[in-house]
Amino acid sequence: MKNRSELREIIVKVLYQVYILENTNLSYDIAGLEKELLEVSNDFVDQCVRGVIEHQKVIDQLANKYLDGWNIDRLSKVDKAILSLGIYELKFTDTPSIVAINEAIELSKRYSDEKVTKMINAVLDQIYHNEEENAR
Repeated sequence: MKNRSELREIIVKVLYQVYILENTNLSYDIAGLEKELLEVSNDFVDQCVRGVIEHQKVIDQLANKYLDGWNIDRLSKVDKAILSLGIYELKFTDTPSIVAINEAIELSKRYSDEKVTKMINAVLDQIYHNEEENAR
């Protein structure tokens, strides 16, 4: 059984594949993509992947609001997947905010460079402080 950090890594890999397939206008099956990376289906992975895809417009708008001089579509597909998952967990799940932010930062440290990690941290921190606190 994988822990949540390992499952988040799988979520990012599935989202990465989804973004590439969408970019090339190829069809895909979410369950099939997940099955390639998991021995058994996992509700957390499925919920997050489908949730990010379902809420992608809102996620993109939030990201673009706080990406200073950037646009989420200019990020690499991996960075977009990491940031999208972080925003999804902050806005649409019961995951504690500090966990959502820290997990995204750890994934970014593994798959991106230091500048991108700092940018993802800054965007998620601003969303947490500006969007989450206003919602309470």
